[in-house]
Amino acid sequence: MAGDEGEGTSLEFTPTWVVAAVCTVIVGVSLAVERLLHHVGKKLQKEGKKPLFEALQKVKEELMLLGFVSLLLSVCQARIIKICVNENTMEHFLPCSLNVKQDSTDPKSPTLRNLLEDKETSVGYCALKNKVPLLSYEALHHLHIFIFILAIVHLTFSVLTVVFGGMKISRWKHWETSIRENNFDPSKDLEPEFTHVRDHDFIKNRFLGLGKRSAILGWLHSFCKQFYGSVTKTDYAALRLGFITTHCRGNPKFNFHKYMVRALEDDFKKVVGISWYLWIFVIVFLLLNIYGWHTYFWIAFIPLILLFFVGTKLEHIIIQLAHEVAEKHVAIEGEVAVKPSDDHFWFRRPRIILLLIHFILFQNAFEIAFFFWILVQFGLDSCIMGKLRYMIPRLVIGVFIQVLCSYSTLPLYALVTQMGSHFKKSIFEERIQTSLTSWAQKAKRKKALNVTTNGSSQDGPDGGGGGGSSGVGNDGVELQSIHIINDPPQSTNR
Repeated sequence: MAGDEGEGTSLEFTPTWVVAAVCTVIVGVSLAVERLLHHVGKKLQKEGKKPLFEALQKVKEELMLLGFVSLLLSVCQARIIKICVNENTMEHFLPCSLNVKQDSTDPKSPTLRNLLEDKETSVGYCALKNKVPLLSYEALHHLHIFIFILAIVHLTFSVLTVVFGGMKISRWKHWETSIRENNFDPSKDLEPEFTHVRDHDFIKNRFLGLGKRSAILGWLHSFCKQFYGSVTKTDYAALRLGFITTHCRGNPKFNFHKYMVRALEDDFKKVVGISWYLWIFVIVFLLLNIYGWHTYFWIAFIPLILLFFVGTKLEHIIIQLAHEVAEKHVAIEGEVAVKPSDDHFWFRRPRIILLLIHFILFQNAFEIAFFFWILVQFGLDSCIMGKLRYMIPRLVIGVFIQVLCSYSTLPLYALVTQMGSHFKKSIFEERIQTSLTSWAQKAKRKKALNVTTNGSSQDGPDGGGGGGSSGVGNDGVELQSIHIINDPPQSTNR
């Protein structure tokens, strides 16, 4: 069978030392990667970084999915390559034109007619029926490699983005330390300072004094601001104070920077995965990658445009917060405190920005992965790669997106996304989150037990008391994910 399909010598006639050597290398590499991930997970657990540990679990899930895809392709490839169709069916929607001249002496790039006439390859099975295979063994192998490269590049780029973004956010730590030290300096409380609102640095930098007629200039300023000095110390101080005033009024010593980093780590585990709708995008691209359409070139602008939209929106939210303060106050005592609200976000949902960042990172990784796949499999002169004038801009755009998203957009997201109406459960330390979740579950069980015990006796003292306590418990169950943030923040000090 192997000889008929042109796949070379079967395992029956392969030297045992070759089989043993290849298996040793494959098993050794697999075990090394597994042990590396295991030790990284242990270290993250030891340091108490549960969100990053869960992100690592996501990576393992993606690798397991890839392993299953690999196994499925390997098991089914013998059947797939024997699905035969008429030749004219395979002459449409091609990534390369059939008129492109190829070197007939190059075994790696035979034409469709060469493959049809070669009775010794897997294509020869269909050629005997005057047909062509739906997907050849070589094409199936290329597709397999593409899916693997795509997933690996996406995971790598996601990690690099969060690492580089985290490095910039970590620089804000000295802002947090400086602000907290100044706020609790006794000499600062002797004479309260009143400042005209328009003279405050945050308002001067962000309030443009623009009316509705010139709103477009505000968006233009937001667009340009994301490329330089996207976040200043006055921005950080104003948004930090607004968050604490709204959500942690009883805890003025709250470490906003530490909470922001925990929230970003919590979001990272959502970004690192490859969701089903992202795979749909891959399928749509493969469908539209038709010769002459230059889909690979034009599609590179999608993540770039989306990144500009996201960065502009995040900067504009800061401007809106500054406008609200400037319009409501003439003078302020001390520092500026903005008012967080979901109204500033698209459809009142801050999570939409996270989904867009997820898509941007994936599509950018897809562009780079596709480039390397074509480069390795077919070379720079491949018709799929296109001409040099299409190749260079794609690489430049990919690098630009990676840098801008890492050093500007992601830090902006980490700060501005906290300006919603609610804060996240990351505000609590891990042990407090566990305690609150346990308390909410116990309260819910207690309510169910009281309802079962009391039955129709709703007027009894036990029934009334049970209902009161269970109401709090039931609220806690519903609020433990995000709305628990509306509880008095003093609970963090208990």
